[in-house]
Amino acid sequence: MDTIIPQQILDFFQAENLIRIFWAAVVLVVGFLLLKILVFFVGRWLEKRLSPQSAMIIRKAIVYSGMAILVVTLLSHLGTNLTAFLGAAGIAGVALGFAAQTSISNVISGLFLISEKAFTVGDVINIGTTTGTILSIDLLSVKIRTFDNRFVRVPNENIIKTDVINITRFPIRRMDFEFTLVGQSDLERVKEILLELAGDTEVTLDEPEPFFVIKQITPLGVEILFGVWFPKDKFLATKNGILIGLHQRFATAGIEFARYPFVHDALISR
Repeated sequence: MDTIIPQQILDFFQAENLIRIFWAAVVLVVGFLLLKILVFFVGRWLEKRLSPQSAMIIRKAIVYSGMAILVVTLLSHLGTNLTAFLGAAGIAGVALGFAAQTSISNVISGLFLISEKAFTVGDVINIGTTTGTILSIDLLSVKIRTFDNRFVRVPNENIIKTDVINITRFPIRRMDFEFTLVGQSDLERVKEILLELAGDTEVTLDEPEPFFVIKQITPLGVEILFGVWFPKDKFLATKNGILIGLHQRFATAGIEFARYPFVHDALISR
């Protein structure tokens, strides 16, 4: 009498196969837990000694390496022919390599970015038309949060090819105010007012000193450049404080603008 259950299913449930599956499951569960514990403690140790992005890359390398070892060990317990498996994986890897040239380029670019250390997690950078705070630096891309709370992903390959401005690399910055005054303005009085304003503005620095430059005299009026130094995290307080003071003090002194102030900032290392 023929059996109702196919022979392949009966062979599968033999004691030897069940034992092999049991130990494979044990290896999978224990290996995964050990990998999680290893990544946790190594991550805590790395955070105290390396930059955030370097620690993140090493953690990911440990995770990927651990998962690869776990898969190979699991296949070995299941009796898989690893030679044939690795051969097939090699062929698939070559095919994927041709299909993922952009990703490989991004990975190589990411390694250059990490080694160069031009910026780190938490820095404020400008890339093209995008300005924001770096959330993470991965092997494929850099994630940025803009000041209007948008999430921007920039491929590493694009960053390597683009000029990047690290706005918060140094502890202090310079903010310049350019404006034009009507030709009959008392320039000595203007200089005095501006230096007093810088000294009275709490967030500006006395060292380096603020500066006052008469750029040129044109038919429109006298072009002035006034610059102050400030801590990098006091951008808005500096800009608002100087502009409000400029408006109030010039109005009180009867000094008129021929062209209203234009504001830009530069960087300096301390």
